[in-house]
Amino acid sequence: MDQLAKEGRCGRLVTVPEGFPPGSEVANTAILGYDLNKVYEGRGPLEAASIGYEMADDDFAIRCNIITIEDGKIITHNGGNLETDDARVLIDYLNEHLGNERVKFITGIQYRHLLVIKGGNKHIVCAPPHDHPNEEWRPLLVKSENSEYSENSENSENSRLTPQQTADLINDLILKSQELLAKHPYNLAKAAKGERQANSIWPWSGGYRPSMETLMQQYPEIKSGAVISAVDLIQGIGKYAGLRIIKVPGATGLANTNYEGKAQAAIDALRHDDFVFVHVEASDEAGHDGDLDLKLKTIEYLDQRLIAPIYQEVKDWQEDVCIAVLPDHLTPVEQRIHVGQPVPFLIWHRGIEADEVQQYDEVSCVDGSYGLLKLHEFMQALMAVR
Repeated sequence: MDQLAKEGRCGRLVTVPEGFPPGSEVANTAILGYDLNKVYEGRGPLEAASIGYEMADDDFAIRCNIITIEDGKIITHNGGNLETDDARVLIDYLNEHLGNERVKFITGIQYRHLLVIKGGNKHIVCAPPHDHPNEEWRPLLVKSENSEYSENSENSENSRLTPQQTADLINDLILKSQELLAKHPYNLAKAAKGERQANSIWPWSGGYRPSMETLMQQYPEIKSGAVISAVDLIQGIGKYAGLRIIKVPGATGLANTNYEGKAQAAIDALRHDDFVFVHVEASDEAGHDGDLDLKLKTIEYLDQRLIAPIYQEVKDWQEDVCIAVLPDHLTPVEQRIHVGQPVPFLIWHRGIEADEVQQYDEVSCVDGSYGLLKLHEFMQALMAVR
């Protein structure tokens, strides 16, 4: 990354519009050039697209974490690093006891799952669990949105629940899930070993089916594209953006992900597609865990095992390839939460006129020649590369 920064041009990018939460669903959509005020519907619908669940007009889809609660507090947002095979058993168990014509749980990846409420209302306030580590969970339960929203107009047209009814339903599901999961053999075995249990659902970031143009409709320079990620959310954004989803064996979303496999998949895709979006979640998860050593290691892995192989392969291609590197948002290990500050970025291609930046980091990129860009301006800068 330092070499690319030295040979290329750098800057900083505002990835979170004012009034939006600093989450991956917001930041990645903004990086791709979309106007969040027009397309934002939360994580749930994006993950539904990735999972392959076709949302009906009256569906309300909301991300459903399985988390760890101890002594009345949220300990982890990931159920003690829950694996997908174990999570599938727990989701099936919850569906058996809590699912009905209105409520459906759908298995995603690891701790990230989906709750679909037929006729649910999106005008509610939810607390992302990764933003509240070691905080008491009861004050964070779902609330009705306090706004000028008129319940009567939407409910009469769409037969949706009111925001308060939706909040009450979700909170009831949270409480019942805790009773059920505490008795499940998986958690009983965890408790016997003194390990963290996956003992509560925590729904957040829901919405209705979004309406998005494809990336090709927004940018005529892109004829075809692909997305490579282990995370449902990113795959969902890619699907709505018209990108081909490439799933890499061994891609986990954690520090043990298959970096080399992602690099090779990106190289293969670049032989056919104009635009390839490669996403790595590992550093974000290490930030949420407050693990500095692990976060440094994930950055080294990203640098040496993914970016370096791609660069070494494409730098001598007859056809020019442009490489951009940036995080979607910051997750400082000191805070363990997402932060909406500008992120550093670099853009490199053969023959680009380099600026004065000598290494890639938050401080150095302040002096980059791109300056401070906002939201869709990044894609405009990228599409201006010739």
